[in-house]
Amino acid sequence: MERNVIAKKSTFTGDVSSEGDFRIDGVLEGTLKTKGRVIIGAEGIIKGNVEAENADIEGKFSGQLLVSNMLTIKNTAHISGDVVIGKLSIEPGATFNATCAMKGALKELNATNETKKRKDKTA
Repeated sequence: MERNVIAKKSTFTGDVSSEGDFRIDGVLEGTLKTKGRVIIGAEGIIKGNVEAENADIEGKFSGQLLVSNMLTIKNTAHISGDVVIGKLSIEPGATFNATCAMKGALKELNATNETKKRKDKTA
């Protein structure tokens, strides 16, 4: 897969869709959808919605972030908005002011509760 780049001192407004990875070192305002990895560089900013397989964030993100696998948040990152992820890694020093939901966690919690209910029932 190819890597797409929004370079420093560049601003892009609109919707972007790609099969490959995406690196943001400038500013993106809009929606970004990719089956690859999204990397927000230390000076990168995204305001909007992002859907990706994996994401590494060093810069700023504001909006809705859907990461089906792994979200890695570096110590220089500033995140705000709504986040839905598969797995999460946050370095100390990062700013994370978002609502966060982990996919699969609800299913696991429900399965645990169902098992407990079955054990509580007596014949």
